[in-house]
Amino acid sequence: MAKPKYWVVGAAWYGKEYQDEKWVKLGIWILGWREGSQYEKAQQIRPGDRIAIKRIMGKGKGKGSQGIKIMHLGIVKGAVPDSDFPTFTVDWVAKNLDREVAESHGTLASIHGPYEYDDEWVRTIFCL
Repeated sequence: MAKPKYWVVGAAWYGKEYQDEKWVKLGIWILGWREGSQYEKAQQIRPGDRIAIKRIMGKGKGKGSQGIKIMHLGIVKGAVPDSDFPTFTVDWVAKNLDREVAESHGTLASIHGPYEYDDEWVRTIFCL
């Protein structure tokens, strides 16, 4: 069995409409892009991969922000076929963490990864 990949993802549509609570209740995560590099990354997500929903910390959000907050951790169960946007079923194993990670490592877009667990930054995000 292949080692899981690790993904850091967003849940704010239009930069301010947080979807994470609804998605955690439904057991899903949705990427709000239908094309481009974000979409291409989402096509690499596989069952068993780990996923962390983040929020950007700091004043002004975006490029001036230094850190992120990890809100929820999950294990991807699979992709939902024929969805308008890339949609995945997720077993959300840790919810409402509000875990501060001082360095964002540039994770300001909707999806980042895949990462390996041997990176200290990734272990900080995904530790239970």
